[in-house]
Amino acid sequence: MDMIFMFKAIIIAIVEGLTEFIPVSSTGHMILVGWAIGFNGEFAKMFEVVIQLGAIMAVVVLYWEKIKESIVEFFRFIFTKGKKGKTGFRFGINVIAASIPMAAVGVLFYDKIKARFIPEAVIIGFIVGGVLLIIIENIYRNKAHKIENIDKITPMQAFVVGLLQLLAVWPGMSRSASTIMGGWIAGLSTPIAAEFSFFIAIPAMIGSSGKDLFEFDYSIMTPTLWIALIVGFIVAFLVAIIVMNKFVNYLKKKPMKVFAVYRVAAGVLLGVLVLTKVITLSA
Repeated sequence: MDMIFMFKAIIIAIVEGLTEFIPVSSTGHMILVGWAIGFNGEFAKMFEVVIQLGAIMAVVVLYWEKIKESIVEFFRFIFTKGKKGKTGFRFGINVIAASIPMAAVGVLFYDKIKARFIPEAVIIGFIVGGVLLIIIENIYRNKAHKIENIDKITPMQAFVVGLLQLLAVWPGMSRSASTIMGGWIAGLSTPIAAEFSFFIAIPAMIGSSGKDLFEFDYSIMTPTLWIALIVGFIVAFLVAIIVMNKFVNYLKKKPMKVFAVYRVAAGVLLGVLVLTKVITLSA
């Protein structure tokens, strides 16, 4: 077994777990770290898809009771013709409403979107996303009458969150940042916007990951690569669970400015290094 290769795979999995649910762009960080440590190529693309599923599994585990209850109530509402399960049905409709914009864009433009996942695009996404976080948080975060209960979100508010999620098609923008900004604009409190972001990540990422896994050339797989996938999945899952809990607790007390400043600083630094040819971010 190539231990150096396994070490690189673990690094990328840790990066995914750390960044998937905070507003700094997990895809952007994986692209840049992958280029920095020489973890790229066809398998790297497959690996990133699998470890993202590991991070999503963290949502399922942490919020299993809410997910299970909502699914049961969703069908109960249908079978009882609206007499029972209203809360779960409404939550399900909200997740669907928030998922429609990304699903539509994904079906129509998925291949073109994937082609833009290059380091230079990530740098721009870092900076623009950071600036937007600062502007939108200053305008909307502290407005009165915020939704403080995830079951009180309306379908229209959910759809607004879904529209903002479209910003995430630009690499480096961050799906988490985009949906949280959408939550602010829609009138959600920051912790609720973050938690709703977790839930709508499930259909978004399963949909995109499923397509990638279906199209992947499995003929290149070796025992080492299979082991790397399993280890990466587990590492991303464990790290994501820890980060999600800490992130929501952080948002209950403090603003997201620190993430915005980090994004802008990282983007500017990387941009300067690329322009001065100190580093070269190319395939």
